[in-house]
Amino acid sequence: MPERHQQGATDPAVDAELDRLPDTPIVELRRRYRELFKAEPPKAFGPDLLRRSIAHRIQEKAYGGLSAPTRRLLDQLVKAALAKPNGQLELPRRIKPGSELVRTWKGRTYRVVVKADGFAYDGKTYAGLSEIASTITGTRWNGPRFFGLRSPSGKEGTDAR
Repeated sequence: MPERHQQGATDPAVDAELDRLPDTPIVELRRRYRELFKAEPPKAFGPDLLRRSIAHRIQEKAYGGLSAPTRRLLDQLVKAALAKPNGQLELPRRIKPGSELVRTWKGRTYRVVVKADGFAYDGKTYAGLSEIASTITGTRWNGPRFFGLRSPSGKEGTDAR
């Protein structure tokens, strides 16, 4: 794979090919798609999707694609989705063990330590943040949202409850 694209540096040949795409007839777009992807273009792809796919592949070949860890994560997510198509995908935890989550609620500061097997709060280990948020507030909460790991949806603010 080519070296990663340095921000700001472009290849004039790539730029020229991308500039030609808007005026390229669909027959030629299909030929170029077959050439780049070594497969027939999907029948549902009209000129716009063909151009976008081709442009992406051209840039990917010239400047590099996704990193190996990102490709592995996407492969894992696809396998998980295929294994349980109606279930929720479980994304890997992004908070490293040893991290501390801090939240001030009604004038008091609460600290939760992320552990490999859950979350430590007030001398106990909990499986999820929602249990801790509910313990703190006395009402049901989405734990990641309570601790600021997800943005609130809609008009609610994090202190709405």
